Amino acid sequence: MTESPGYKASKEQVLRRLARAEGQVRGVTRMVEEDRYCIDVLTQIQAAQAALNAIALGLVDDHVRNCIQQGGSKGKAEEQADELMGAVGRLVRG
Repeated sequence: MTESPGYKASKEQVLRRLARAEGQVRGVTRMVEEDRYCIDVLTQIQAAQAALNAIALGLVDDHVRNCIQQGGSKGKAEEQADELMGAVGRLVRG
């Protein structure tokens, strides 16, 4: 691993996007508390999932560009690529 995370330069943007996604999830909770129509709740859940997926893809991009590309030796880069693929696999499996 590197000394600092790949997203260090965009940390504030990541935090803002996470706060928005958190707000969307709180919105789902309110919708259920208010007995909103199921399809509306499902639509809001999908929007929250899409927001988190976009954040995750941004982190993958940052990791590739800032951690793996600057990883140094070939063996280290391969190890980091394996680690990344494991994380992406877990992400897409949900």
